Amino acid sequence: MARNETLSEDDVAGQVLAWFTEAWDPDLSLVAWRTRLVDSGWAVPSWSSDWFGRDLPVWADRVAHHTIRKAGGVSVPLGGGMGLAAPTMYDHGSDDVKHKFLRRTLTGELAWCQLFSEPVAGSDLAGLKTSAVRDGDEWVVNGQKVWNTSADHADMGILVARTDWDAVKHGGLSYFVIDMHQPGIEVRPIEQMNYYNSFNEVFLTDARVPNENMVGELGEGWKVARGTLAHERRFSSDRSVYFKPEVAGRVIDEAKVEAAEYLKTYEWYPQRMGRADLVIERAQAMGKTNDPVLRQEMMKLISFQRASEWTAGRARAARALGRPPGSEGSIGKLAVSEIARRCNHVHSMISGATAMLKETDDPIDAVIAEVLVSTPAQSIAGGTDEIQHNILGENMLGLPKEPAVDRGMPFRDVGKGN
Repeated sequence: MARNETLSEDDVAGQVLAWFTEAWDPDLSLVAWRTRLVDSGWAVPSWSSDWFGRDLPVWADRVAHHTIRKAGGVSVPLGGGMGLAAPTMYDHGSDDVKHKFLRRTLTGELAWCQLFSEPVAGSDLAGLKTSAVRDGDEWVVNGQKVWNTSADHADMGILVARTDWDAVKHGGLSYFVIDMHQPGIEVRPIEQMNYYNSFNEVFLTDARVPNENMVGELGEGWKVARGTLAHERRFSSDRSVYFKPEVAGRVIDEAKVEAAEYLKTYEWYPQRMGRADLVIERAQAMGKTNDPVLRQEMMKLISFQRASEWTAGRARAARALGRPPGSEGSIGKLAVSEIARRCNHVHSMISGATAMLKETDDPIDAVIAEVLVSTPAQSIAGGTDEIQHNILGENMLGLPKEPAVDRGMPFRDVGKGN
């Protein structure tokens, strides 16, 4: 169906507000309210009217969600279900997959996790070794996944597994939706060096997936996974949660519990990014603002951060215009990694040895100590800096692809003789 490109953002916001004013009932349960929202088409207005949408441009989702929250309501669920699983199933799933999972994901009845990375397949995700073997109408899955946010309380997982060992590395993968509550799935939390356990590792031993739960065609797992990763960049850039203090009711109460559970995973992420906002205040408190070397390092950090914010602004503008994710995402990712490293360096210069102390009379010391052990994660998460360099080199500079000895080789032969 053709999209309606004639409405402006103000038009959409006005329509959403008019609907919300009439439909809002704070005494409903959270699921009941979101069911009403989904049925209205305002949960995902950019989707087709055949699948809970209104055939509007991509930017309409952002406008609708912001309008509802600003009016004191609750919008779509938080987490990877709405940010990763739902849009991937919408883009690539069969009608059966959409019927089974989309509505319950949009209402928040299903919690999701992402089962992609493995101990030997992180940046080189296509090198994964978790296998799925056909057994009648099901696939039997064996392997290990790692860095799985929310796997400890997920109902479903989006899974990439190897279904053909004789195909080339990228061609032998398939994409599934798997039940996380079945026998054969063990979830273990990972204790991080900053004392958080935001991630898990997942062991799959003869776990089963119905063939009808395959997303995309057999062997198209890499294509579908790339779609998920594109959605992940947009999802990870917006984790804003807010409630109007004067609004109360069952919907709000349940949404606050949901938000608290969701935000626990990300409470250390500001420290992972380096806390540039604390640099000047910290230097003043430590009496070091007249140190000429430190002042230069601080100014280099802050000016670089400002330039990074402008780059991020360009990326947001491109998304608002409906353009597909481009290489500016890799530029932004590299910039954030560099900011984290520079913050680590500057905070160490300011605090000296006290930067290593987690328990002192000054609570900021604990924050700085957390920064120092958290920032290394920034250059790894969401695609390592090395991978981002390759993307920019190949997609923007036109450089030849990185040499790969396994290109064109059946995957079962990769690594033999090494």
